[in-house]
Order: sequence, then C-alpha cells, then structure tokens
Amino acid sequence: MANVIIYSTPTCHFCHLAKDFFTANKVAFTDKNAATDPTARKEAISKSGQMGVPVIDIDGKIVVGFNESELRKILSIK
Repeated sequence: MANVIIYSTPTCHFCHLAKDFFTANKVAFTDKNAATDPTARKEAISKSGQMGVPVIDIDGKIVVGFNESELRKILSIK
C-alpha cells in the first residue's frame, strides 16, 4: 500500500475533494493541516516549491492540487 500524505487546510475545496477521493477508494492517508501546523506548512512548500494546497505526497511523487486522473495513475486505481 502506498504511503500517502496530504497537506491541506480546512477551508480548501480541492483538499476536501482529494480526501473524499481517497476515502471512496479506500486509500489510507495522513492529513497534515498546513494552516495550523508550521512544520507541515514548511514540508509542503519544500516538497512542492509553492504555497498552494493540497500538496499530495504519494511515496515521494508530488501532486499539487486535486488531479484525479494523476492520482488514479499513481495509485493504479481504474
């Protein structure tokens, strides 16, 4: 199973879409709140090179934003 980390904020619509996608597809993930956790925010910026969310780390592969087709490809979900 893939190690999935999502850096998100509570008010981010695309963050909610990504988490709903993971839940619907039974993909376990760790949610790190970039709004309240300065360490998580620094990690997200370091990994993505930008300040937007969501930043999704799947076994070291970084996806910025909610890109369902890319997530399906990386996670081998049809």
